[in-house]
This record gives sequence, C-alpha cells and structure tokens, in this order.
Amino acid sequence: MSDRKLPVPADVARAGASTVQGPTRKLSMFGAIAIIVGIVIGAGIFKTPSMVAGVTGDAGWMIVAWFMGGVISLAGALCYAELATTYPHAGGDYHFIARALGKDISFLYAWAKATVINTGSIALLAFVFGDYMSKAINLGAYSSAIWAVGIVLAMTVINLIGIHAASWVQSLLTIIEVSGLVCVAIAGFMVAGDAPASPALFSSTPSLGMFGLGMVFVLLTYGGWNEAAYISAEVQGGRRVIVPVIVISIVLLTLVYVLVNIALLCGMGLAGLSASNAVAADLMGKAFGPVGERVLGVFVAISALTSINATMIVGARTNYALGRDWPALKFMGHWHASRGSPIAAFCVQSVLSLALVVFGIWQSDGFEVMVEFTAPVFWFFLFLVGLSLFILRFKDPSAERPFKVPFYPLTPVLFCLTSAYLTYSSVTYAASKNAVHISLIVMGLGVVALVLTHLVKPAAK
Repeated sequence: MSDRKLPVPADVARAGASTVQGPTRKLSMFGAIAIIVGIVIGAGIFKTPSMVAGVTGDAGWMIVAWFMGGVISLAGALCYAELATTYPHAGGDYHFIARALGKDISFLYAWAKATVINTGSIALLAFVFGDYMSKAINLGAYSSAIWAVGIVLAMTVINLIGIHAASWVQSLLTIIEVSGLVCVAIAGFMVAGDAPASPALFSSTPSLGMFGLGMVFVLLTYGGWNEAAYISAEVQGGRRVIVPVIVISIVLLTLVYVLVNIALLCGMGLAGLSASNAVAADLMGKAFGPVGERVLGVFVAISALTSINATMIVGARTNYALGRDWPALKFMGHWHASRGSPIAAFCVQSVLSLALVVFGIWQSDGFEVMVEFTAPVFWFFLFLVGLSLFILRFKDPSAERPFKVPFYPLTPVLFCLTSAYLTYSSVTYAASKNAVHISLIVMGLGVVALVLTHLVKPAAK
C-alpha cells in the first residue's frame, strides 16, 4: 500500500472534475496552525486550571503538570507527523488505522468519529457557546439550546462556502481567542500584589494517583492536536511543512497554557485558584471590574466558536474518506473542487451534531454529558493510532518516511501508554453515567452498520 492519493472512481470522473475532485493544497501554513491551535484552545483552559491546582495541591507541581502536558502532546504530535508525512491523506488517522489494522477497524473508528467523537465535541462546544451567549442575550428558557443549534447551523454554512472562508474565519477567531488568554495573563500579573501568598514551590508532593488525575484534566485541555493529520493533504508546501506546523502549534500551545497558569497563580494565589469555579472570570473582574467579567464571557464564547469551526473542518474529512472507501456510504465521498470541501460529509456531520444537541437539552448539564459521551471512545482510538505507528514500521518498512519520530520507540511508547491510561480514567470517571452507556450502544450500532456495508457490493465496472 504505497499510494499517495486516492484514485478517482469512474463514476466520479464522469460526473465532472468541477464538483467531485479530491482535496488540493489550498490551506496556508498559518491557516493550518490556526486550525490546530483553534481546536485545542477551547473552553477547557477557562475551567481546568482550578481543578489541576486543587488535586496537585502545590504550585510547583501544578506548573510541572501543564509543562508535562505539552511534552506528552508533543510526543503524540511527532508520532502523527511521521504518519502524516508518510501517508498524507484527507482521512487522517482513519487512513492510518486502515493501513495498519484493516478496513473493518478503520470503519469503526470513522463511525466513532462521525457519531461520537467529533459530533459530540461540536455539541459540547455549542453548549458552552450557548451558556455564555445567554448571559449577554437571553432567549428564554431554552436560550442555551437555541444558541447551540444556531451556531452549529451558522458554522456549517460557513464551511459549505469553502475552505478559504472557513480558514479565514478560523484565523481571525484564533487571533481573538489567543488575545483573550493574553488579557487573562495580563490581569493576573496586574493584581499579583493583592493575591494571598502561596506556599513555597514543591513544598508538598501529591500522591501519584492525585497527580495522575491532574494530568487527566491537563491532557483533556491539550486535546485536539491530533487533528493536524486531517489537513496533511491540503497544506501548501506539502510534506515539508507538516512537521513545522505540528511542532509550532504544540510549542505555542504549551507556552500559552503555562503562561496563563502562572498568571492565575500570581493573581489568585494557590488557595484562591483552587477554590474558584470560574477563575478566569474572577480574575478579570478583580483586575477590570464587571466589564472585565463580561469581556471574559465573550472570549470564552469565541474560544468555543473557534473550536467548533476547526472540529467541523477536520471532522467532515473523516466522513469523506469513509464515503470513498465504502460503497454503501459513497454519497459522502464527493469533493467539491472549487470550494475545497466535502459538501455531503459536512451536512451529515451537522445533522448528527444537532441530534446530540437535542439529546443534551434533556440532560442536567449538556457540557458534562458530552464529555462523558466522547472521552472513553476518543482515547481508545487514539491509542490505536499510536499502535499503528509500530505496525506500519513493521508492515511497510520500505515506505519513504520524510520524517521519523525521534527517540523511537520511546516516544510512541509514551504516547500509547498515556492514551491507554486516559482511556481507563475516562471509563472509570464515567462508569456510573448514562452518557457513556449510550456511546457504547452507538458503537454497537457501528458493528451492525459494518456488517450491512459488507452486503453492499461495488457497482460493476
């Protein structure tokens, strides 16, 4: 399996190149970095610092946890860099799993992405957006849900216009989002003198279990860097820019996260940070008054919006790859060349995301339910991607590898162990919740769908 791009089926060729060509390199390096950073920096950074501070119980170990989160994410990103430069494909890790573990396993992964992982993430972020927008403009008893539905539809329309529009919007939103985090950092340093003194760094040591729990929150906040694989076939400059795009994105994210957490410690102190349920809003209010709190709400909404757009961009590409490989789903395997987007794949993603938003309306906390729904499945399949690196090194040793992950096999081992641990932690956390059971039922339906797709034979040539 040494192909470098998907062949165009005969029926697709007859339909005309103007509507169904495959992906082309229309995405700039800056746009690619904006997509990755936009996916990762979401509402989590405004929620998890207080949790990490509480479970580590020490300012020094808290900062170490955030730095380690960057190191572990970089290890995973380097694994993805080898896979993405060796096998660039719009299907991303779906394509890697197909090569390493076979089409059936890759089908289940694509099913998980389409019905649980990406759509659940979009719904989760839509609820965050709705919650914060409702504080500015309340639309009634179901205000958050109305905002959530509206933003899913609006961002779908933008992506249907084409990759240029989606990339431009993503770049703008990412600049605003990062600027908001910089404002939080400035606020922390501004009021540093008023914060209660924290104990000396490393004056206490958390247990291994508590530090591990802190790392769960940290790595959830770093989650999303793996989506770089989905745009590997569309970045201008090809393989030579994929590694810089991934490394620059992770380094930028690590610097931003560590800086923000240092600022929060300076502005709130360890005790204040641990006790706060909305630490960024509290800090902005402390530095700039009520206006600062309202501005922070806008930044959180934009953070959610940025991640929604980026998740939609990469999620639809899994659906597209699935449609190209499975005749029963071929309606999703059409690419609109002038727009640089898989139109049908976007529409399917939007419908499923809206269905999950409706499901979340009837739960006590839509955000928490979507976390429980997505996390176990996400980390399990991420573990399989890490495993695919080892398998492809063995199965396809002659493939040209423009980039090889450094310190092999230690780097991918670290990535696989981390993913396995987070799978276990996510299942343990959500074991008593209804949402995780529903996600497992959805995956069971994926097995049924797999059997049915085998019954649909390709059209005779």
